[in-house]
Amino acid sequence: MQNSFDSPLLTDLYQLTMAQVYVEKGLTGTACFEFFVRELPAERNFLVASGIQEIINFLKNFSFSSEDLKFLESTGLFNKDFLEYLSELQFKGDVYAMDEGTVFFPMEPVLQVKAPLPLAQLLETRIINVLQYSILITSKAARVSLASRGKTVVDFGLRRAHGGEAGLLAAKSSYIGGFNGTSTVLAGKLYGIPIFGTMAHSYIQAHRNELEAFLNFARTYPQRPIFLVDTYDVKQGVETAIKATQILKKEGINPFGIRIDSGDLSEESRMARLLLDEAGYNDIKIIASGDLDEYSVARLVESNAPIDGFGVGTRVVTSVDVPYLNCAYKLVEYSGKKTFKRSKGKATLPGQKQVIRHFDENGGMIFDELVLCDKTMNTSATAKCLLKPIVEQGKVVNSAFAIEDARQRLRTSLNMLPNHLKALHKAPVYEVRINPKHFNLS
Repeated sequence: MQNSFDSPLLTDLYQLTMAQVYVEKGLTGTACFEFFVRELPAERNFLVASGIQEIINFLKNFSFSSEDLKFLESTGLFNKDFLEYLSELQFKGDVYAMDEGTVFFPMEPVLQVKAPLPLAQLLETRIINVLQYSILITSKAARVSLASRGKTVVDFGLRRAHGGEAGLLAAKSSYIGGFNGTSTVLAGKLYGIPIFGTMAHSYIQAHRNELEAFLNFARTYPQRPIFLVDTYDVKQGVETAIKATQILKKEGINPFGIRIDSGDLSEESRMARLLLDEAGYNDIKIIASGDLDEYSVARLVESNAPIDGFGVGTRVVTSVDVPYLNCAYKLVEYSGKKTFKRSKGKATLPGQKQVIRHFDENGGMIFDELVLCDKTMNTSATAKCLLKPIVEQGKVVNSAFAIEDARQRLRTSLNMLPNHLKALHKAPVYEVRINPKHFNLS
């Protein structure tokens, strides 16, 4: 049975009605569409390319099943010729994209599709759906990672994500963004992401007391157990964790840490650290969780709160401060002719484009340049093209989408990014130049 998220029917109706008109009127020439973000949200200084692999997987499996066609026929909106066209439709076009983990900016095409117009049109909804969310979460996670200054950060967001697919994409996207792992088990299976997790408050409540709960858990999972200490009272929980540690060490078990999930995390962590150190357990780590994001993590780190790691969930998987991107998938060429949109506030540049990133002698990013693909492009060791061929005539020609590669690529990109753009507050915009020799801007 086809996964519903892979279904070509996971689209807007008007994609299909437009496609039928295209087929009826012979508008089936090669089209080029580009996905891009029109403008940065006020709270962002950069974005991160992500979700490309999911789009490639979608395209590889793109086809209409007999059940899909029966449903479309039942709507009374589509004729037999069009349904026959759909029955044979597969993606045999070309895709160009930035590598996942690449930092990018407004108006830069992240992904381009070249295919017969009806087919390229049918892909719009799902491409925007996947890329927008993946980019949102990877970009948000990158900010949290920067704010943590190298401390461990783990994705705890599945239960608050807007559905299961969003939770999986968030786990992958946040890992690319610099998180150290996820609590989502299926993400560990699918993507090879390290999985983390110990106990919930319900586990503590199910026992007669905290000490029994801690001992039972550590004896079942003696490798690096972490105790949740805020079910009843944080100070009492820390003292119980110390008592449990004293017992367990005699059994050869060395608890790894404690987790605080509520209250004033700065104050509670300082109290916990003091108690642990006084007991001689300065090696026991303190993990904090509970409605954290880049802003709260930054405040805790800047205040020197003795926290060793963070569990981050709701505010990242929902990208609470920026819940959507002003992004689009627009036609820029059809049958060899460049096309564009003039609408105020939504104008587009015509033609299939390339993004050239310019660097200084130390490898730092200076500016980006938009050029046309059919014009001469000047590249060098300090000027590199960001868009690469990914699919040619329906076949994947660049499968370098390993999640660890994307994660490392983002680290490299952030090292090249001007420091002021890594700040959590709004900074002067990074320059994206439009080559005047390629575009008539008059």
